[in-house]
Amino acid sequence: MASLGYARVSTLEQNADLQIHALESAGCLRVYTDHGVSGTKAKRPELERLLDNARAGDELVVWKLDRLGRNTRQLLDLVDSLESQGIYFRSLTEGITTTGPMGKAMLTVMSAFAQLERDQLAERTRAGLAAAAARGRKGGRPTVTPDSEKVRQAGQYRHAGITPPEISKLLGVSRATVYRYLALVTDEANE
Repeated sequence: MASLGYARVSTLEQNADLQIHALESAGCLRVYTDHGVSGTKAKRPELERLLDNARAGDELVVWKLDRLGRNTRQLLDLVDSLESQGIYFRSLTEGITTTGPMGKAMLTVMSAFAQLERDQLAERTRAGLAAAAARGRKGGRPTVTPDSEKVRQAGQYRHAGITPPEISKLLGVSRATVYRYLALVTDEANE
């Protein structure tokens, strides 16, 4: 029996080191890691590679249940598929293993609670956004009205042959802002 670990982080900025260390400490011979892959995605290349390499009697180990599936149905379907191939499942954080009937029952209960927690969080977020909207607030970055003087200067600099990166330094704004300013100048010229 080989223990094969699976780690996943949802964004490329996140780090899987904590998961990998825990999986290696738990005796995993190899850890397959998906970076920048949401748990809601059906395509998880490293998980698919792990499943291709796993054999009957092996064990798929995760640090936490939500690393394997983001909803109860997805998680239970995957565990059922593993079970039909003779592959066991173990979650380190929750202390669940499918080597016995009690483990399978606990997995079902724990994944249902994890799903409930995610659903409640999403509900609270939607309620908070709706309450803020009712007070006249909206999420995201505030809209900034461009400084008409800087827009005019950007147009003059560009007309004089100065490059956008140089204009950016002269005006003390980002290059992206310079391009927005230049687009405004072009739009005004075309009216």
